[in-house]
Amino acid sequence: MTIEELRRLAAEGRLPRVDRTHYINNHIHTTYSFSPYTPADAVYTAHMSGLATAGIMDHDTAGGAAEFIEAGALLSMPVTCGVECRVDMKGTPLEGKRLNNPDQVSVAYCAMHGIPHSNLRGVDEFFAPYRERRSERNRRMTEKLNGVLASLGLSLSLDYDRDVLPLAAATVTERHICFALAGKIASLCGSPGATADFLKDRLGIGLTPKVEANIRAGDLTPQFFEYDILGALKSGLVGSFFIPADDELPKLCDFIRTAKKYGAITAYAYLGDVGDSVTGDKKAQKFEDGYLDTLFDVLTEYGFDAVTFMPSRNTAAQLERVMGLCRSHWLFQISGEDINSPRQGFVCRAYDRPEYAHLTDAAFALIAYENAADEDPAAARKIIENEIKKESGKA
Repeated sequence: MTIEELRRLAAEGRLPRVDRTHYINNHIHTTYSFSPYTPADAVYTAHMSGLATAGIMDHDTAGGAAEFIEAGALLSMPVTCGVECRVDMKGTPLEGKRLNNPDQVSVAYCAMHGIPHSNLRGVDEFFAPYRERRSERNRRMTEKLNGVLASLGLSLSLDYDRDVLPLAAATVTERHICFALAGKIASLCGSPGATADFLKDRLGIGLTPKVEANIRAGDLTPQFFEYDILGALKSGLVGSFFIPADDELPKLCDFIRTAKKYGAITAYAYLGDVGDSVTGDKKAQKFEDGYLDTLFDVLTEYGFDAVTFMPSRNTAAQLERVMGLCRSHWLFQISGEDINSPRQGFVCRAYDRPEYAHLTDAAFALIAYENAADEDPAAARKIIENEIKKESGKA
């Protein structure tokens, strides 16, 4: 669904009506970073899924926000706007630790949520030089990947400008490189079964039973097939061509300062120790759970407003601990489901559980904040403070 199609349906009075539920999602990626969904299609899919609200969350760019906002208005769906980025944690007590980033220590995924609409351009301009430098590193990683493939005796190679760059509307990530390779592998192998064998035998990737079953069933689910290959490559191959990020990462203090300058809510994205990856693109690995108390102390010290987390990705015990620490540290709780693949549903059934009911209230508090922040920043901030006070009173 394009924004032009949405406009036409709205003008003709033919937009489908869908009953709203209590389900929310503040972490939907679009084609401006990595996703099968344009901003308009993301809102439309959220609408058709019955979500109460939806939030755009692209890497290093707010470029898709204007279309996302317009689509929300056409569908009468409240929306929020955010940007996700990796932040350099060197020089803080978290230096040297594996945070929520599988690929690099001392680097954390963080988010700016609830960006006031008048400041979206300023936020996007802040990230522009980081996007440029990230693209330079992606070009070098593509070259390194070609060397890895050649060393394995494979007649596969990627051209960054032709194969990778066109896949992104703004920010290029490691997923784009893997997705370009996934298409080449699918064409080379010719069948789902041969593709699974190729990944295991020629690339040496250990497939989990779930991921292997999905790939072998590719004829039945062609809309998911290359994304399933991508998941296997992201989990099992990236390490062989990954080049650590450096000057493409804002320092923590710069991230916090810029977010506050533009009135955004700063959030750390909790990942937690991973066992069986929900999306198949992460291997079992230890992340923040071993030093979670220290992490929350640092978040408070450096002025974070919130922690964002995904109820479907963690155990009840993990989330109980995280929510308890949010309450004791007076941090806002934001929830979303990191949509970047067509296999993922927009509805997270975990919100049916009473212990997560407050996350719907928090989503609407975030919307209220974003809508009020342009005209009265102090009043907008009170909305978040009141929500934190309500939750922290349960501690």
